[in-house]
Amino acid sequence: MGEGTAGPGPRSLETRDQRTPGGPVWGGRRTEPRLTRSCRGAFRSPRPLPKSGQADGTSEESLHLDIQKLKEKRDMLDKEISQFVSEGYSVDELEDHITQLHEYNDIKDVGQMLMGKLAVIRGVTTKELYPEFGLDMND
Repeated sequence: MGEGTAGPGPRSLETRDQRTPGGPVWGGRRTEPRLTRSCRGAFRSPRPLPKSGQADGTSEESLHLDIQKLKEKRDMLDKEISQFVSEGYSVDELEDHITQLHEYNDIKDVGQMLMGKLAVIRGVTTKELYPEFGLDMND
């Protein structure tokens, strides 16, 4: 370009809203700022209204029923624990097994991730890599 023809000038920093009085233009149609139909009504909470006389919508009777169910569940779990203890298991041993299972699953997840990355690099499926590493599809 020659001298005096610097090309198009800088774009205007004003927005379309600032250039057009009366609100934004959407799809070539001038719109007035206003609420949509879904916003016109009063706010309605998704939570049900509490029953009369109750602060949070629960009745005393339903609370007693919930407490009774929880007590029954606690008793059932206590029986299961007693049965495990009578079979020779200890709570500490079970917690140790659970911890080891979590660790095993974490290691297996990392192995699966690495197998996936290797399969992508080689352009094959992970299923095709299993025999190379002596793995069974159920591993």
